[in-house]
Amino acid sequence: MNVPLEHTEQVNFMRLASLKMGKLFPLLFAIPNGGKRNIITAKKLKAEGVKAGIPDMFFAYPTEKYRGLFIEMKRLKGSTTSDEQKAYINLLNRTGYKAVICKGCSKAVEALQDYLKGQDEKS
Repeated sequence: MNVPLEHTEQVNFMRLASLKMGKLFPLLFAIPNGGKRNIITAKKLKAEGVKAGIPDMFFAYPTEKYRGLFIEMKRLKGSTTSDEQKAYINLLNRTGYKAVICKGCSKAVEALQDYLKGQDEKS
């Protein structure tokens, strides 16, 4: 089975979200902290505040329960969550945000829908 790359999963999620979210879609955006970069660019970005482990996307829409939703996108198979990612997910959840790890586009859509309905992510 050909497992889509994380990039593909995230692109598909953003396409679906753009169709489902209407006026709220501008509040959902990617945080490009990952990826391979040359050393000069990496140093510049680090000086600007880029941090390893920050989730891939943020939905800047508070609910009664949370300040916003962070999504860390993963492939359906073959991906791992780094220690830095786990630490940020835990920190964000402790400080009033909803932060989730989603394996694949469909799980990310489900997490977004649950967030908007005011439900916790289903395990």
